[in-house]
Amino acid sequence: MALVPYEEGAGWGARQLHNPSATYRFASHTIRIRQDWQRLGVAAVVWDAAVVLCAYLEIGGIELQDRSVIELGAGTGLLGIVATLLGKGFFFELRSLYSKCCIYGHVLLYCLGAHVTITDRAAALEFLESNVQANLPSELRPRAVVKELTWGKDLSNFSPGAFDFILGADIVYLEETFADLLQTLEHLCSEHTVILLSCRIRYERDQKFLKMLSGRFSVYEVHYDASKDVHIYKAQRGSWKEYF
Repeated sequence: MALVPYEEGAGWGARQLHNPSATYRFASHTIRIRQDWQRLGVAAVVWDAAVVLCAYLEIGGIELQDRSVIELGAGTGLLGIVATLLGKGFFFELRSLYSKCCIYGHVLLYCLGAHVTITDRAAALEFLESNVQANLPSELRPRAVVKELTWGKDLSNFSPGAFDFILGADIVYLEETFADLLQTLEHLCSEHTVILLSCRIRYERDQKFLKMLSGRFSVYEVHYDASKDVHIYKAQRGSWKEYF
């Protein structure tokens, strides 16, 4: 969703942001993410909030296998790629076959990977798709779909309440998008959906969004990375809770 560049300067780890790529290790895979600040600004670089949420998904015991997951404002796609890799799983079923004289056993193998929808605005999709395709094994690529989603406007293309998990990393910073983001979250959520949002609280408006979110969902802080000053919030409808 983020397509407006920040002002260049000495801060914000500018040198890292302008690197053409960034490399990470998650889910026993080396992930090399292409970055392009000059063309797409903040949408085309990896922010700390995405890295922290990836780590939380990996070490937090969150079960993604055979779940439906959507990422909002995916940018480079790192978070959606990691969710797809972490959702990989298999189910073994032992069956017996009978003949007149023997019993034969064989194992059927089923893939129960997560179904991950990775979304952003139209201008970012080609770049996003290139990172997804470059970092997923061929057998997992059908389980990750890159799709256009402009908050509040493309909702008819997504079934209401169709997702088990909604993920977002550093998508809360433009106040003019808050109402559309809330509308999108409400559309995508069912009673069992878990929203996980990671962010750095930089401005008073960030707190304003959390208050708006708390007016529609039950919101809890579930993790804080002090080294990167990144918070992770879980939100769900009403007072219903799911503990991982």
